[in-house]
Amino acid sequence: MFKLDEIKELIKLVDETSVQELEIENEGTRLSIKKPSTQEVVSLQAAPQTFIPAPQVVAPQTVQTGQAPAQASQEAAAVDSNSALHKIVSPMVGTFYRSPSPEAGPFVSPGDRVDEKTTVCIIEAMKLMNELEAEVKGQIVEVLVENGQLVEFGQPLFLVKAD
Repeated sequence: MFKLDEIKELIKLVDETSVQELEIENEGTRLSIKKPSTQEVVSLQAAPQTFIPAPQVVAPQTVQTGQAPAQASQEAAAVDSNSALHKIVSPMVGTFYRSPSPEAGPFVSPGDRVDEKTTVCIIEAMKLMNELEAEVKGQIVEVLVENGQLVEFGQPLFLVKAD
């Protein structure tokens, strides 16, 4: 059985990360925390189902400012050039690590050349370290996440200029 303090801590953890859903089972009790786009709902399932409302998640809003036409076209060109790049995405939810150990250097950095079998990072999921390969031949343009950051399934991790 989950204690109220444990549930509160898990809700806070999910709220502070980009994780959209978390399911945990302990001694026959299943805890499911989901973060939809408008509201976060937590359900605790034993024999009967109980819902515990969680804090509402508010999406950040941006304010448009007047831009010079030249600046707007430069930003549009930057977006178009990024769309031509290959994205290496996370195959699972887990913790992103750029290096094999805290003392070691990163597997790859911007400017590094990679091929299909080059290890680019590790995703830790359920205490298992999963090496992720580039799957494309080219040059790393940008690393999109920070070391130790929690990543989601399908989240872009690297941009690669494919050969």
